[in-house]
Amino acid sequence: MTRPHYIYSLTTTLLASLLLASCAIKDDIPYPIVESAITAFKVQGQCDANDQEFARATISEKDATVDIFVSDTVDLRRVRILQMEVSNDATLVPAQGVCLHPSFFPTKGFESPASTDNTLIDLSQGYADFTLHTYQDYEWKIRVKQVILREVEISGQAGDAVIDPVNRNIVVYVNGEQDLGSITIQKFKPAGQHSVVNPDPVGAGPMDFNQARTFDITPGNSTESETWQMFVYQTDQQGDTTNQQGQTTAEAFVRNNSATVSGNCPSGSIPVVEYRREGDDEWTQVPQDQVVVNGSTYTAEVTGLTPGGSYEFRTRIGDEVTSTDSESYITVAPQQLENSSFDDWHIEGSGTKALYLPWADGAEGYWDTGNHGTTTVGASNSTYADEGGRRFANLASKYIVIKFAAGNIFTGKYLETDGTNGVLSFGRPFTAFPTKMRFDYKYRTSTITRTGGDWKESYGKYITRKLYEGLKGQPDSCNVYIALGDWEPVDYKGTQCPYLIRTRPSELHLLDKNDPHLIAFAEMTCGRDVSQWTTETLTLDYRVRDRRPKYIIVVASSSKYGDYFTGGEESLLQVDNLELLYE
Repeated sequence: MTRPHYIYSLTTTLLASLLLASCAIKDDIPYPIVESAITAFKVQGQCDANDQEFARATISEKDATVDIFVSDTVDLRRVRILQMEVSNDATLVPAQGVCLHPSFFPTKGFESPASTDNTLIDLSQGYADFTLHTYQDYEWKIRVKQVILREVEISGQAGDAVIDPVNRNIVVYVNGEQDLGSITIQKFKPAGQHSVVNPDPVGAGPMDFNQARTFDITPGNSTESETWQMFVYQTDQQGDTTNQQGQTTAEAFVRNNSATVSGNCPSGSIPVVEYRREGDDEWTQVPQDQVVVNGSTYTAEVTGLTPGGSYEFRTRIGDEVTSTDSESYITVAPQQLENSSFDDWHIEGSGTKALYLPWADGAEGYWDTGNHGTTTVGASNSTYADEGGRRFANLASKYIVIKFAAGNIFTGKYLETDGTNGVLSFGRPFTAFPTKMRFDYKYRTSTITRTGGDWKESYGKYITRKLYEGLKGQPDSCNVYIALGDWEPVDYKGTQCPYLIRTRPSELHLLDKNDPHLIAFAEMTCGRDVSQWTTETLTLDYRVRDRRPKYIIVVASSSKYGDYFTGGEESLLQVDNLELLYE
């Protein structure tokens, strides 16, 4: 029996509708929330707070932190992880610069590393950042405190010895009856309990300290000796200010609305720090809980200052008043970024070769993108879009002919395309101290389908492990970060670059979060769909409080690992209304 034509048409239509419906349902199903945490962690040389025995790491899932103590035998630049277990089979993604050999660091948690793994990490900054990647990203921080128990005891000693490990100086006061020409050293470990002094002065008999004496000391975490100096002074009162080493000094470092006052003070004294705005008669005392005394030095944090104001600072100890070395200090005026709402763009060229540039035609660029590289083989993927009267940066991840490219925008300049890779100058001049960065964003994630290729090193050596192969099939994440630093510019073909970025695998050089020139940093990572405009506020973490930034780096990318040519081909990040806050 021949069926009517409309039945075939109806059947075909129903099947097509079902297929389309199934696709729509699949696309509408959100990625599951699969949380992950570090559940066990151990390193070589781990100890308790007194360096007496091994102690377990303190793991806080709430704060996403792991805290450990290590002995003074550990070189913090080369700490070996012995155990790093995580929940829900998350992928381990160390921050740039954390691993000494990133290509051989395990991509999954481990009870003990395999013989082919290299788990050395750099903890010289006191911490290291890791991302645990499931369907989302979970940022964790490994924090370390090195236990260095320093002690010096001599005959006739008055008060604790002042040990300065930075300048490698030791100052000890003795009572007025103690002969400086006949000092017996009873304990001598200024560089830590596991250090070696050559020759060892303990038990060597009386020594002459009418003049400073030097000692060669090898720290427990090194094979190279250091030269230390030891000074001994007579005093009837500990910390007598008539002694040169006991004099009070003061200096101030001002920011936008705060300042740090620091200096030397007599050992055992309690300095009172005061400040006033220039022209005022009355001084304001800094609360004592904001004044920290460490041996013969002190530091005070002064808050509530007015940006652009002129201030005076002083320190009092008893009747002695010490002013800072300058009569007044002017706090720094706030700065904002240019074109921070991404309203100004112009287009060079047309069609598929149209180059979108994030500055007005005829103006000088402040931001730039990777479009200079992508348009050599395809269309710009970092553009602008208009919606409801607002214009914003529209950053799309795409596979362009031969390589994956994340949509991105950054403060700085694209210098040139090296083969199919970019050479970029990150950063713009900046000297202020913002506390936060606020911006609006929307994000559409997609499944990671591209994980780059094998990394080629110098001299033709290949590494067979793909760095982010384990992320394939998982949702992509966007990334927005801000960094302040005092980097020294690098010359690249006549251009002075605050921070030179290379994406060629054999010369890969990205922003190092552990760079000692990094003053402050904050970032956001999002691995879920955010369909409505959402305001995000990042709080800057200041690693140092006594250095002024020279440059600011702000980067937004539709794929967090786009620098490694890893991400999803449909990811889209939209960013608008970026603002620096000063509180």
